[in-house]
Amino acid sequence: MQAHPLKDKTALVTGSTSGIGLGIARSLAAAGANIVFNGFGDLNEISALRAAVEQEFGVTTAYHGADMGKPEQITAMMVEASKQFGGIDILVNNAGIQHVANIEDFPVDKWDAIIAINLSSAFHTTRLALPGMKAKNWGRIINLASVHGLVASAQKSAYVAAKHGLVGFTKSTALETAQTGITCNAICPGWVLTPLVQKQVDARAEKDGVSNEVAKKLLLAEKQPSGEFVTPEQLGALAVFFCSDAANQIRGVAWNMDGGWVAQ
Repeated sequence: MQAHPLKDKTALVTGSTSGIGLGIARSLAAAGANIVFNGFGDLNEISALRAAVEQEFGVTTAYHGADMGKPEQITAMMVEASKQFGGIDILVNNAGIQHVANIEDFPVDKWDAIIAINLSSAFHTTRLALPGMKAKNWGRIINLASVHGLVASAQKSAYVAAKHGLVGFTKSTALETAQTGITCNAICPGWVLTPLVQKQVDARAEKDGVSNEVAKKLLLAEKQPSGEFVTPEQLGALAVFFCSDAANQIRGVAWNMDGGWVAQ
């Protein structure tokens, strides 16, 4: 097996300064890809992160702080990435936010923001990346759709709607690129212990008056039969597989990595 199968490729991973996005970015860098990071955070910490990835994996990195809810900032990021690297070969649409409330209580601004960041941003990055991918006749588009792209949970109407939409968008993109060297697929993780999920664990621990470890077990027991969190590293390994020649005919799938959640 080739040690650095993605050498000379460039990957843009949205929402990659922490959590799942960072795990995927690191896995792609380990496979030889240059990385364009995106996300919020302290600029000094992001610079240190970039330097560490460059040193560890021998790749080149860049950073753009585009707000993924704002199309004009997404355009600026894609233009800058193309200037620096000559285009995006691998696009990972990972950025996402969450809000939990009953539908009748759901703030309209939160709904709009979740649809914009979790769904519409993938349209904007994809439409801007496709011309360059088509010119090279090679590209990989990977959408992080969540298990909530396949099944629903109460009080997460906007998130579930966005992620179901992202699965549909993945299929349409795959069909439009079916006779090219470009593939588009979705990864649908179950519970991953990201900062976003840790907040839910903390809230549960406080509400139920239990320890953080007990709260984690209770959270997993409700949905994830394995009783274990999916890791960012496991998701990164799947992303690298999707970028391989072995995955050339994997097109338009929504691949759940969820400890058995959807099998129930």
